[in-house]
Amino acid sequence: MNNEIPPGTLAIDTRTGRLGQVMDHHAGYVQLRPPRGGIEWNCPPDKARPVRLGPERGEQREHRERPA
Repeated sequence: MNNEIPPGTLAIDTRTGRLGQVMDHHAGYVQLRPPRGGIEWNCPPDKARPVRLGPERGEQREHRERPA
């Protein structure tokens, strides 16, 4: 079974709490890059946790009218 997080997936480096996009897997590490770009860093695969995105919150907001 392949436990690698696929490239393009967002992941958290649990050592630091940093969010990154998985760019590749190399030399036993997951290579992460900040979502808006920047320098890649290596993360041990057992310390990278994929992020599961939920539904859009904006669509769940309740509409409230302003008092007159």
